[in-house]
Amino acid sequence: MIYSKPCEYAIRALVYLARFPGQGAAQGTEIAKAEGLPAPVLGKVLQELVRKGLLESRRGPGGGFRLARKPQLITLRDVVAAIDGLDQFAECAVGLEGCSDDSPCPLHDTWKGIRTQLMSYLEATTLTDMAAAVTRKKELPHHASPVRGK
Repeated sequence: MIYSKPCEYAIRALVYLARFPGQGAAQGTEIAKAEGLPAPVLGKVLQELVRKGLLESRRGPGGGFRLARKPQLITLRDVVAAIDGLDQFAECAVGLEGCSDDSPCPLHDTWKGIRTQLMSYLEATTLTDMAAAVTRKKELPHHASPVRGK
Protein backbone atom coordinates (compact mmCIF):
# COMPACT_ATOMS: atom_id res chain seq x y z
CA MET A 1 0.00 0.00 0.00
CA ILE A 2 1.05 3.60 -0.35
CA TYR A 3 0.71 4.31 3.38
CA SER A 4 3.00 3.46 6.27
CA LYS A 5 1.65 1.31 9.12
CA PRO A 6 1.26 4.38 11.39
CA CYS A 7 -0.74 6.10 8.62
CA GLU A 8 -2.89 3.01 8.19
CA TYR A 9 -3.55 3.00 11.94
CA ALA A 10 -4.42 6.71 11.83
CA ILE A 11 -6.91 6.15 9.01
CA ARG A 12 -8.54 3.24 10.83
CA ALA A 13 -8.76 5.15 14.12
CA LEU A 14 -10.21 8.27 12.50
CA VAL A 15 -12.73 6.23 10.53
CA TYR A 16 -13.72 4.47 13.76
CA LEU A 17 -14.40 7.85 15.38
CA ALA A 18 -16.27 9.04 12.28
CA ARG A 19 -18.53 5.98 12.41
CA PHE A 20 -19.78 6.86 15.91
CA PRO A 21 -19.94 10.67 15.99
CA GLY A 22 -22.67 10.92 18.63
CA GLN A 23 -20.87 8.77 21.20
CA GLY A 24 -18.43 11.46 22.33
CA ALA A 25 -14.79 10.80 23.03
CA ALA A 26 -13.24 7.34 22.76
CA GLN A 27 -10.29 6.00 24.70
CA GLY A 28 -7.24 4.95 22.71
CA THR A 29 -7.47 1.45 24.16
CA GLU A 30 -11.10 1.20 23.01
CA ILE A 31 -10.12 2.16 19.45
CA ALA A 32 -7.16 -0.23 19.48
CA LYS A 33 -9.31 -3.13 20.66
CA ALA A 34 -12.15 -2.43 18.21
CA GLU A 35 -9.75 -2.12 15.28
CA GLY A 36 -7.31 -4.86 16.29
CA LEU A 37 -4.39 -2.43 16.49
CA PRO A 38 -1.41 -2.41 18.88
CA ALA A 39 -2.35 0.06 21.63
CA PRO A 40 1.16 1.47 22.29
CA VAL A 41 1.75 2.32 18.62
CA LEU A 42 -1.78 3.65 18.18
CA GLY A 43 -1.33 5.87 21.25
CA LYS A 44 1.64 7.58 19.60
CA VAL A 45 -0.28 7.96 16.34
CA LEU A 46 -3.27 9.47 18.14
CA GLN A 47 -1.02 12.00 19.89
CA GLU A 48 0.49 12.98 16.52
CA LEU A 49 -3.04 13.48 15.15
CA VAL A 50 -3.75 15.78 18.10
CA ARG A 51 -0.55 17.77 17.38
CA LYS A 52 -1.55 18.05 13.71
CA GLY A 53 -5.05 19.29 14.57
CA LEU A 54 -7.11 16.34 13.36
CA LEU A 55 -8.04 15.12 16.84
CA GLU A 56 -8.78 16.70 20.20
CA SER A 57 -7.97 14.93 23.42
CA ARG A 58 -9.17 15.36 26.96
CA ARG A 59 -7.98 13.62 30.11
CA GLY A 60 -10.08 12.35 32.96
CA PRO A 61 -13.60 10.93 33.24
CA GLY A 62 -15.43 11.27 29.95
CA GLY A 63 -12.14 12.06 28.27
CA GLY A 64 -10.48 10.47 25.32
CA PHE A 65 -10.14 11.35 21.65
CA ARG A 66 -12.63 12.99 19.33
CA LEU A 67 -12.44 14.45 15.85
CA ALA A 68 -11.32 18.09 15.80
CA ARG A 69 -13.59 18.81 12.81
CA LYS A 70 -16.68 17.27 11.28
CA PRO A 71 -15.78 14.03 9.46
CA GLN A 72 -16.91 15.43 6.11
CA LEU A 73 -14.25 18.15 6.50
CA ILE A 74 -11.32 15.77 7.06
CA THR A 75 -9.90 14.23 3.91
CA LEU A 76 -7.65 11.28 3.39
CA ARG A 77 -5.07 13.81 2.15
CA ASP A 78 -5.19 15.52 5.57
CA VAL A 79 -4.46 12.21 7.30
CA VAL A 80 -1.65 11.17 4.95
CA ALA A 81 -0.09 14.65 5.19
CA ALA A 82 -0.24 14.53 9.01
CA ILE A 83 1.42 11.13 9.39
CA ASP A 84 3.49 10.33 6.29
CA GLY A 85 3.76 13.72 4.63
CA LEU A 86 3.19 14.23 0.93
CA ASP A 87 6.78 14.17 -0.31
CA GLN A 88 6.44 10.70 -1.84
CA PHE A 89 3.86 12.11 -4.27
CA ALA A 90 6.30 14.71 -5.54
CA GLU A 91 9.40 12.53 -5.82
CA CYS A 92 10.68 10.79 -8.90
CA ALA A 93 9.32 7.25 -9.30
CA VAL A 94 12.84 5.85 -9.76
CA GLY A 95 14.59 8.17 -7.30
CA LEU A 96 16.32 10.59 -9.67
CA GLU A 97 16.90 14.07 -8.26
CA GLY A 98 16.65 15.97 -11.53
CA CYS A 99 13.48 14.37 -12.84
CA SER A 100 11.14 16.91 -14.47
CA ASP A 101 9.08 17.50 -17.58
CA ASP A 102 12.23 18.88 -19.23
CA SER A 103 14.47 16.03 -18.05
CA PRO A 104 12.16 13.05 -17.41
CA CYS A 105 13.04 9.63 -16.05
CA PRO A 106 11.70 6.56 -17.92
CA LEU A 107 8.56 6.47 -15.72
CA HIS A 108 7.96 10.24 -15.48
CA ASP A 109 4.92 10.57 -17.73
CA THR A 110 3.20 7.48 -16.31
CA TRP A 111 3.94 8.43 -12.67
CA LYS A 112 2.81 12.02 -13.25
CA GLY A 113 -0.66 10.79 -14.29
CA ILE A 114 -0.87 8.29 -11.45
CA ARG A 115 0.26 10.92 -8.92
CA THR A 116 -2.41 13.33 -10.17
CA GLN A 117 -5.10 10.65 -9.83
CA LEU A 118 -3.89 9.66 -6.35
CA MET A 119 -3.87 13.24 -5.11
CA SER A 120 -7.38 13.80 -6.52
CA TYR A 121 -8.56 10.68 -4.71
CA LEU A 122 -6.92 11.70 -1.43
CA GLU A 123 -8.42 15.20 -1.66
CA ALA A 124 -11.92 13.98 -2.55
CA THR A 125 -12.23 11.14 -0.02
CA THR A 126 -13.47 12.19 3.42
CA LEU A 127 -13.78 10.37 6.72
CA THR A 128 -17.53 10.39 6.13
CA ASP A 129 -17.03 8.51 2.85
CA MET A 130 -14.74 5.95 4.44
CA ALA A 131 -16.99 5.49 7.49
CA ALA A 132 -19.97 4.82 5.21
CA ALA A 133 -17.95 2.27 3.24
CA VAL A 134 -16.87 0.46 6.42
CA THR A 135 -20.44 0.44 7.72
CA ARG A 136 -21.71 -1.02 4.42
CA LYS A 137 -19.01 -3.67 4.47
CA LYS A 138 -19.78 -4.68 8.07
CA GLU A 139 -23.48 -4.99 7.24
CA LEU A 140 -22.89 -7.49 4.41
CA PRO A 141 -23.71 -11.07 5.33
CA HIS A 142 -20.61 -13.23 5.60
CA HIS A 143 -20.92 -16.14 3.22
CA ALA A 144 -18.39 -18.83 2.56
CA SER A 145 -16.36 -18.14 -0.53
CA PRO A 146 -17.35 -20.31 -3.49
CA VAL A 147 -14.97 -23.12 -4.27
CA ARG A 148 -13.18 -22.29 -7.48
CA GLY A 149 -12.40 -24.79 -10.16
CA LYS A 150 -15.31 -27.10 -9.57
